[in-house]
Amino acid sequence: MTYRHGLIVGKFYPPHAGHHALIAAAEAACERVTVVVAPSTRESVPLEARLTWLREAHGPRVNFVGVHDDHPVDYDDPDVWELHMAVFRAAVGGERVDAVFSSEAYGTELAERFDAAAVIVDLDRARVPISGTAVRDDPPAHWHLLGPGVRGWLAKRVVVVGAESTGTTTMARALARHYRLRGGVWRDTRWVPEFGRELTERKLAELREAEPAATVFDVTWDRDDFVTVAEEQNRAEDAAARAGSPVLFGDTDAFATTIWEERYLGSTSDAVRARVRPPDLYLLTDDAGVPFFDDGLRDGEHLRTWMTGRFRAELEALGVPHLVLTGSYPQRLRAAVAATDDLLARGWIFAAPLSATVPTPIGKVRGGE
Repeated sequence: MTYRHGLIVGKFYPPHAGHHALIAAAEAACERVTVVVAPSTRESVPLEARLTWLREAHGPRVNFVGVHDDHPVDYDDPDVWELHMAVFRAAVGGERVDAVFSSEAYGTELAERFDAAAVIVDLDRARVPISGTAVRDDPPAHWHLLGPGVRGWLAKRVVVVGAESTGTTTMARALARHYRLRGGVWRDTRWVPEFGRELTERKLAELREAEPAATVFDVTWDRDDFVTVAEEQNRAEDAAARAGSPVLFGDTDAFATTIWEERYLGSTSDAVRARVRPPDLYLLTDDAGVPFFDDGLRDGEHLRTWMTGRFRAELEALGVPHLVLTGSYPQRLRAAVAATDDLLARGWIFAAPLSATVPTPIGKVRGGE
């Protein structure tokens, strides 16, 4: 090892492959490394999320410390430098820093102020052609340079909801296939199956062990079951988002679980409601004109119109972007693709980091956070 203690300071807004290469370079040269993640409070990506993603990618010799730094940015003002240095020194707990690793021009002065060696890594971004600004400007174009956590956080989530036998599964699967066929970054587009159906199958199989003639009408549900459904649906959605493309499709979600809980138990519980995470877009499959197909796991043909009405009312109350899919299957698919394309065209909007040239923040718009 060349140095005992290496230091990296940055915003990591968001973390990307260039950051990971910089940290790896410090790991290779130092006995231990401190990484100070120092965003301003105005930025969109939560500090704790950045710390989690970075810790996932690096070993125990790297200590990640999160602090907020809302001081102005002016590399020519020594007084402003000292304001930032007070934050950074506190973050490292006053420990001796032997080397400062950086991919930014200010890294040399930062090292001088720590009385440490300056190690500048890939300043011209030749080895890893990426920057936080580039990611924020166009996440899909740099998707291959983002880690699973960042992908999961950025992925636009589109959830298909609806009553029984109205085509939610067919639509979610078809949408994922449509985007996969576009190739490139979209080839990993995924859809998340409905966990409630899986649990129904389990319950029915258990009943049939004791009573072979049991049907889905004999299956019973309690409050804990619906909490499990909501939790498992969220878990599966998050796992798929981490591994997929910039858009993810879901066949139902925790919000839909509140409607199903009401349908079976007469009301929705706070426990299930607390697990609702609205996505970027809901697609509601209308029951009108869709034949009911009894596959042995469905028991609510007589309630389809009521459930569609409940979905409509609750989606309006939720205030999340949504579209009701009507007409034939091709018409529904075209409408769903158009709505998703519009969502993606609006892009990803981040609050601007503190800068001498960008003084006014803009809000970040994003669902399923």
